[in-house]
Amino acid sequence: MPEFVGKMQFYLTALDQHVRQENENPSIGIILCKDKNRTVVEYALHDAGKLLGVATYEITRTLPKELQGQLPSPQEIARLLEGIERKG
Repeated sequence: MPEFVGKMQFYLTALDQHVRQENENPSIGIILCKDKNRTVVEYALHDAGKLLGVATYEITRTLPKELQGQLPSPQEIARLLEGIERKG
């Protein structure tokens, strides 16, 4: 939806002003869409002031072979989240 661009730019500005470190590059927004209409994307991004990417996605039940071993397991993610909850 075209309004997602404005919302993403709002979040990127907040992130860059309050979280980004001086040595880091400006944040880049990524909008994932189930379906993508190229004309709508071009019009929506025409005057966008921040770096944004729009991509489609596909839900799958298994991780592609080229990504296996590169991402943490569900158990590792759970352990990491437990550590965050304890600190907060």
